[in-house]
Amino acid sequence: MHFGLTDEQEMIVSTVRSFVEKEIYPHEDAVERSGEVPRDLAEEIKRKTIEMGFYACNFPQEVGGAGLGHLDFALVERELGRGSMALTHFFGRPQNILMACEGEQKERYLLPAVRGERMDALAMTEPGAGSDVRGMTCAARRDGGDWVVNGTKHFISGADHADFVIVFIATGEDQTPKGPKKRITAFLVDRGTPGFTIRDGYQSVSHRGYKNMVLDFDDCRLPDAQVLGEVDGGFAVMNEWLYATRITVATMSVGRARRVFDHALHFAAEREQFGQAIAKFQGVSFQIADMITEIDAADWLTLASAWRLDQGLPANREIASAKLYASEMLARVTDAALQVHGGMGLMNDYPIERFWRDARVERIWDGTSEIQRHIISRELFRPLGA
Repeated sequence: MHFGLTDEQEMIVSTVRSFVEKEIYPHEDAVERSGEVPRDLAEEIKRKTIEMGFYACNFPQEVGGAGLGHLDFALVERELGRGSMALTHFFGRPQNILMACEGEQKERYLLPAVRGERMDALAMTEPGAGSDVRGMTCAARRDGGDWVVNGTKHFISGADHADFVIVFIATGEDQTPKGPKKRITAFLVDRGTPGFTIRDGYQSVSHRGYKNMVLDFDDCRLPDAQVLGEVDGGFAVMNEWLYATRITVATMSVGRARRVFDHALHFAAEREQFGQAIAKFQGVSFQIADMITEIDAADWLTLASAWRLDQGLPANREIASAKLYASEMLARVTDAALQVHGGMGLMNDYPIERFWRDARVERIWDGTSEIQRHIISRELFRPLGA
């Protein structure tokens, strides 16, 4: 691994950061107040991203993407992390799992998603099955050659704008010595399919405007053409394509932490108490020192895990470590930044309280901190037979 960015990578960073500062920052307060992203603004962000050549930059060139590797894409996501997720959502990074599309699915789902003509969402979580994916009860049964689906998914990000949803559904059950084990299949489900409803989810304190939705299936009939990958092969598809979503959480946590840090750094240099800048007091300056140290550590840990993927090296433990450390780092940094700002940190005159609220969810979605620790420890003990 080379410690330093290439000229091309520097260009990626500067281009995306400039875009976020010019096209995202000015609209954040309005979205924070309303909890909504106006449709015309969403389309404008998407259009400008396509014009820059960055839409679906995480997809290979042969399907119309920019063909960025894992490390380059991590740099993109890091800069997007500086901005409101409700707005940067329209920068457009379709789910890589769409690369599992076959035959007609490529023309109906993959290519339109890459071109920005159709938007996707990913659905796994249920009211009774979060981290325990095999505990899902949303199920499909065979009927006349089709699949009939019943059940509910919730906490589904991006489904309010999605033209179709990639849904993981239980399609059977095997008896094992450890008890019943669900078989899982991934389906492509179009908005408007009879028996399929997308409705508003819960009000969240984190990432206002970036909504979570509830998906209801009531005798929803799906043909085999909607199966993504193989029947009962949902875990294989998941393991091949979804592991990198944890890098996204890590990189965006680093980007947001750097933005928060810049606010705290300048505030400490300018705010005066007792006749001098508060940066002169160790109680403040040491917090600033700890913040930047943790941010840099999370940054390199994250980029190193992306680099390993580009090299074809095992990276499951490293990705889990990056997600764990970066998301928990963001919590500490936003809390420290709020403390540096004092009482004003809690007021909406400053964006600090928003960053502080937004940080909380990062330790939960895409695998809780506890799940990441389980992955890390499992990877360490398996070679020892423990």
